[in-house]
Amino acid sequence: FSLIVLLTTLAFTSSISDNGYEIGDIATDFKLENIDGNFVSLSDYKDAKGFIVIFTCNTCPYAVAYEDRIEALNKKYASQGYPVIAIMPNNIEVKPGDNMEAMQKRAEDKGFTFPYLIDKNQEIYPQYGATKTPHVYVLKHTKYGNVVRYIGAIDDNYKDAALVNQKYVEDAVDALLKDEEIKETKTRAIGCSIKV
Repeated sequence: FSLIVLLTTLAFTSSISDNGYEIGDIATDFKLENIDGNFVSLSDYKDAKGFIVIFTCNTCPYAVAYEDRIEALNKKYASQGYPVIAIMPNNIEVKPGDNMEAMQKRAEDKGFTFPYLIDKNQEIYPQYGATKTPHVYVLKHTKYGNVVRYIGAIDDNYKDAALVNQKYVEDAVDALLKDEEIKETKTRAIGCSIKV
């Protein structure tokens, strides 16, 4: 029985990611509620060169381990035209610790400087193909739309920022800022599964 559950789970997980974006796809814009009650869209950022879209939450230990690094990414790149847009994708009935009130408190406690949006109807994360928290999509703004240029993990060590060897997101954004090719466009996101 447990094998059937595992196989069903695996099939479901891969079907979500199969439907998501690949490198080179144009990402759809969205309009999601921020912790301040305003709604945020990518199109609001008139001067953005691109975006670091991160699906994350309050309750996953992996996401929590990355909070300071997500904040550091925003502080480093927002002024260079690549702001962080964080989106909480979980079903709050399954994970009440990810509800709007909890998100507001977390953002205040941690001093988030980026928007922290809720995918209340769980419509956006499947479009992207996100399966984990955290799961990152680096988008480049072009005249055709926001093109997906990197998908995956933030870096190669969720346990300890001091022991990171490869900073995948930083490498990707740095390459885009220099108009160079991204060496690693896709890595495996490490985190908790998104709760549906």
